[in-house]
Amino acid sequence: MAKAAFSLIFLLLSVASGSGVPVSVVNGQKTWCVAKPSSDQATLLANINYACSQVDCKILQKGSPCFYPDDLINHASVAMNLYYQSHGRNHWNCDFRSSGLVVVTDPSYSNCIYA
Repeated sequence: MAKAAFSLIFLLLSVASGSGVPVSVVNGQKTWCVAKPSSDQATLLANINYACSQVDCKILQKGSPCFYPDDLINHASVAMNLYYQSHGRNHWNCDFRSSGLVVVTDPSYSNCIYA
């Protein structure tokens, strides 16, 4: 329990401080990037557009594994994570103007597997 709490604190401090410490793996745990639930729709849409201009977002197309639920928070999280994973998994690759959140819990669901 203490080890998990330390890992979470380290992750949050690394992201918040902008220390430049890569956070792709924290104490052996993989990390993912998701959209902050407090993000407004315009920001989420901008994040989708930016991320998908840089990486292949076919996984979000209708009929693909990550299309449902068909909402901006889900699509932004998938797109932001694709970008984060393909650009080195550094905390700054998940910033998206402070609307991204690095997490240590795998956000995959059903057939939508976050890389």
